[in-house]
Amino acid sequence: LSLALLFKVGMSSSSALEIEIFRYIDVHQNDFIEDLKIWVAVESDSVQPALRKEVTRMVALAADRLSALGATVNLVNLGSHQVLLPDGQNLPLPPVILGELGKDPQNPTVCFYGHVDVQPAKKEDGWKTDPYTLTEINGNLYGRGATDNKGPVLAWINAVETFRALELATPVNFKFVIEGMEEAGSLGLEKLLEEEKWGFFSDVDYIVISDNLWLSNKKPALTYGSRGNACFCVEVECGSKDLHSGTFGGIVHEPLTDLIALLDSLVDPTGRIKIPGIYDSVAALTEEERKLYESIEFDLEEHKNNSGVEKFLYGTKEEILLHLWRYPSLSIHGIEGAFHEPGIKTVIPAKVIGKFSIRQVPHMDLSVVKKQVVEHLEGVFSKRNSPNKLKVSMPLCAKPWLADVNGPLYKAARRAIKTVFGEDPDLIRDGSTIPVARMFQAITQKSVMMFPIGAADDGEHSQSEKISRHNYIEGTKAFAAFFLEISKLHRHLHETSNTETND
Repeated sequence: LSLALLFKVGMSSSSALEIEIFRYIDVHQNDFIEDLKIWVAVESDSVQPALRKEVTRMVALAADRLSALGATVNLVNLGSHQVLLPDGQNLPLPPVILGELGKDPQNPTVCFYGHVDVQPAKKEDGWKTDPYTLTEINGNLYGRGATDNKGPVLAWINAVETFRALELATPVNFKFVIEGMEEAGSLGLEKLLEEEKWGFFSDVDYIVISDNLWLSNKKPALTYGSRGNACFCVEVECGSKDLHSGTFGGIVHEPLTDLIALLDSLVDPTGRIKIPGIYDSVAALTEEERKLYESIEFDLEEHKNNSGVEKFLYGTKEEILLHLWRYPSLSIHGIEGAFHEPGIKTVIPAKVIGKFSIRQVPHMDLSVVKKQVVEHLEGVFSKRNSPNKLKVSMPLCAKPWLADVNGPLYKAARRAIKTVFGEDPDLIRDGSTIPVARMFQAITQKSVMMFPIGAADDGEHSQSEKISRHNYIEGTKAFAAFFLEISKLHRHLHETSNTETND
């Protein structure tokens, strides 16, 4: 019997299937790398208006690739946004791909999200190679978008293509959401997801995102949470114009002096936030969660060297990771309006704006955080008896995200990674903010998982971004193995649920 028939009637072991699938991926790895080379060559920088046509061209390339697999592809027009062009027109947004492949009611439906736009890159920025020419050096594939996010998107597509090429019945139904504006804030995506909640997403069981990295250079990881971010501006205004410090110094309440006092009141030298009540909603650390940190592969000295600092606030791996992932942090980013160029300018600025952000964690309410910040700063300011005007605002915010690591998505991915890489993955959080994960989870109410295949040293957003040949090809295998595992788990859960219902 053929492998396809064996799989269909359930007589073959998944290991036999996996061997055949992995062999195909190994044999065709150079073809997959050539595909990535074609994609990397497109300068799909979504930040620069002059390159918007390249972003649209890249989305079209991805759509063509899905169509070649037999997928039904819908390119959804999102209109335009307010970046005025020289001719007075607004800049058009690239369309979003909504793709669909397979409608077997017996199979789970897995939706994959990825993006094909990239951060800006120029050779003169310090790249070792041309950023838009995929170049292999010592097993690493260098090029803008190689790991963020063209490589992982193609790896998923390559895994689907492998089943089709071997004439194997795909074990899951696939849906695809691929956009071209992630690096510019995913403009228009949230509205589209809301509109498709009861349409495109109505039969989706699981959502997988592969748009982040492992914590280690070598050990695989699955990400189950990220912090949110609340960005604040605190503005202090003295008068209508800047003043000469010789003429007015010593007789006015200087706004920059007020602002520095306000910023100094926010966080202490140990990194603890001094705003009353800010920690009240932070969930207590459970023993089960603490154990997750013990086995995580994390080189403290390597992380210190990568950062260029001599000492961290904490000295153990566990404390570092806890304060990166599950505790809030406050960072001061800058002051607008103050003189910051080389040399001396003896001026008293009329208005200064301090900028800081709080990375909040699950259970912290953004509206409560904003209220706490405003009340704290107003309290500190009132004690200064300053006649200056104070204004506190929160112009930008994103909520944290947390997933259930004991659900079928993570169980299936852990099994797939163990099969391909020979070890269990680290279960990690991300100290930064991943708005798209929270967005998908909140709107669709489906299970969401972050399934990275890139290593910690891939340099996303940096010079000489890369993905290794090993991670790209083994990541393709991991995705293929995941399709088999989530299908088995889903069917088992469905059968168990039916049995319990009948009983």
